[in-house]
Amino acid sequence: MKIGIVCYPTFGGSGVVATELGLELSKRGHQIHFITYKQPVRLELLSSNLHFHEVHVPEYPLFHYQPYELALSSKLVDMVKFHGMELLHVHYAIPHAYAAYMAQQMLKDEGILIPIVTTLHGTDITLVGSHPFYKPAVAFSINKSDAVTSVSESLKKDTLRLFNITQDIQVIPNFIDIQKHQHSFTDCQRSMMASDDEVILTHISNFREVKNIPDVVEIFYRVQKEIPAKLMMVGEGPERIVAEEMVDKLGITEKVVFFGNSNEIDRILCFSDLFLLPSQTESFGLAALEAMASGVPVISSNAGGLPEVNVNSYSGYLSDVGDIDSMAKNALHILKDAETLSKFKENAKLQSLKFDLQAIVPEYEAFYENTLKQYLMVSK
Repeated sequence: MKIGIVCYPTFGGSGVVATELGLELSKRGHQIHFITYKQPVRLELLSSNLHFHEVHVPEYPLFHYQPYELALSSKLVDMVKFHGMELLHVHYAIPHAYAAYMAQQMLKDEGILIPIVTTLHGTDITLVGSHPFYKPAVAFSINKSDAVTSVSESLKKDTLRLFNITQDIQVIPNFIDIQKHQHSFTDCQRSMMASDDEVILTHISNFREVKNIPDVVEIFYRVQKEIPAKLMMVGEGPERIVAEEMVDKLGITEKVVFFGNSNEIDRILCFSDLFLLPSQTESFGLAALEAMASGVPVISSNAGGLPEVNVNSYSGYLSDVGDIDSMAKNALHILKDAETLSKFKENAKLQSLKFDLQAIVPEYEAFYENTLKQYLMVSK
């Protein structure tokens, strides 16, 4: 198939999943065209089956804010016509599904039929989409899509609760390439992060308020009072300054490392002993899954889709949002005993195997084929 993929080309989970999906589909013989304003961060090598088309938004003095949706719609029309694409897969309801629908209508006027698959990732529903200003556009974009998926049962329920949806929504969970988490780093490299007697706790996110960054710092603060420990903070965002100030106030500056955005997440996770994700909500919890694939147990909240990824008392522990006492206690339970830590690490890796791309990507292929078949049948 010739498939156009529209996503945010950033470090966020939706962009990562969309990129990994496109990469794997191209290996399976499909022609994949990424259409976005910048080359996705994990799209390193283009090939005969893998293409990138940049969306340029021209400067025009009439517009206070440049109309990306308009530029994207026009680019989609041009690329579909030029490359003969058969299906568009857009990640996020707005602005991507909205722009794709406009492109679809323009193409239809020229006798070109192409279905739209929209994948809901979370922020487009729970944060942006539920705002009264955007709500009508989100509902319209979902209902006008020809097929819709969500990355978790939790997100599907939230979508149906928040919007008047007439479309069926199929859950196809996020995934990872397990092979990319088979590390070969040596123990001597671990010494660059911590001493032999220190355990390593890690948090990776976009440092937004929803991630409960102060809770990450507080959990670590309690852990390091009981056992020697280091905290690795990976990512950038508005809450980083809050975290740095809190770390300084608590007097643990030498025990916390702020990496910013990093392309060496696999190296950091390889040497990590525990992953902290006390978020207010997570539509899925891709960062937790990546940690588990590296054999890192997870201490997380029980919000959103996290219970679908992190199994309580097996791959880690789940606690109520804001229950720092419980999270710190569970962290210490895992870390204080070497045998317990080893068992949780093994379980985390086993749990992650359920989300390997080799198991999930065929679900997307079947979904595409069924969508295209149904769309062409109805459109005749």
